[in-house]
Amino acid sequence: MKIVPVGDRIVVKRLETREQSAGGILLPENSREKPRQGRVLAVGPGRLLPCGSRATLQVNEGDQVVFASYSGHDIEVDGNELLIMSEADVLAVM
Repeated sequence: MKIVPVGDRIVVKRLETREQSAGGILLPENSREKPRQGRVLAVGPGRLLPCGSRATLQVNEGDQVVFASYSGHDIEVDGNELLIMSEADVLAVM
């Protein structure tokens, strides 16, 4: 299934979490932090401006982005966990 975000929303797939701490200790899945980095899978057409045109987004499909811990909404599509968030939730593009 293909997801097409609306407005200034983007669809992000989180990057994989590390299974070990920096000291080499194996971390159980429930104690791992969710990664705050991901790859942009889809972007919306942009926010609608008062003049009727659309604002262009600063992120593109394929970009690796950094976002805040509790940004966006988690969804599951075809067994993949994805995140839908506003472009304003993106802190940086790597």
